[in-house]
Amino acid sequence: MKKSPLKVIVTITLIVVALLVLLVVLVNRDSESFGIEFDEAPSTEGQPTDGEADAPVTVVEFGDFKCPGCKAWDENIFPQLQEDYIDNGDVQYSFVNVLFHGEESRLASLAAETVYAQNPEAYWDFHHALFSEQPDGNQQAAWVTMDKIEEVADGIEGIDTEALMEDIEADTYMDEVERDEEMIDAFNVESTPTIMVNGVMIDDEGTFDYETIQQAIDAELGE
Repeated sequence: MKKSPLKVIVTITLIVVALLVLLVVLVNRDSESFGIEFDEAPSTEGQPTDGEADAPVTVVEFGDFKCPGCKAWDENIFPQLQEDYIDNGDVQYSFVNVLFHGEESRLASLAAETVYAQNPEAYWDFHHALFSEQPDGNQQAAWVTMDKIEEVADGIEGIDTEALMEDIEADTYMDEVERDEEMIDAFNVESTPTIMVNGVMIDDEGTFDYETIQQAIDAELGE
C-alpha cells in the first residue's frame, strides 16, 4: 500500500521542524548554560589580582578561607587556570572575601586584606598558604587564629609580620572587608566558591568542572 504524498510531505516537514528545534536548543544550551548573566562583571579595582591588568577576561572568585570547597578550588582548579589563561595574559583573576563562617572568616579576610595593603606582591603567597593550612578533617574545628596567621606570615618573604599583626588587631583595613560584603550583596552570592567569568556567574554544577570554566572563558575570548 503506497503512502499518500501528502502524508510523506507532512512527515518530512515534522522531521525538519524537529531537527530545527533541536538545533536551536543545542545552540542556546551552548551559549547560555554557563550560568546567570549580569549586565557587568564585578569590579576588580582595589582587589588583589593575578594576571595582566588589560586581560580581556576577568575571573572573580567569591571565596571564604574557611570553606572546604574554596580550598579544593584553590588547589585543583586555580593552577590549571593560571597555566592556561592567566600566565599568557588572557585572564585576570581576582578574589573577593566572603564571610559565611563567622569570626574566623572575618579574621582570615582581614589578615589577607592587610597583607595586600602592606605588600601586594606577597598577597598570593599568603592566600595560597592560608588555604593550605585549612584542616582536611573536622571542618568545624577552629583553626584561623592570630597565632596561625602569624605562623603563615612568618614563612612568607616580603611580609612585616609585626606590623601585620598590629594592623589586624587595630582593624586597620576592615573597610576593605566591608567593601567585599557590599559586592557579595550586589551579586547575590549565596555559596562559596562562586565563580564569575566576566559578567557570567557559573552554575554550581560547573564550578568544579574545569571544562565548563574553559568553555565560558573561550566564549568570552571569541574562540
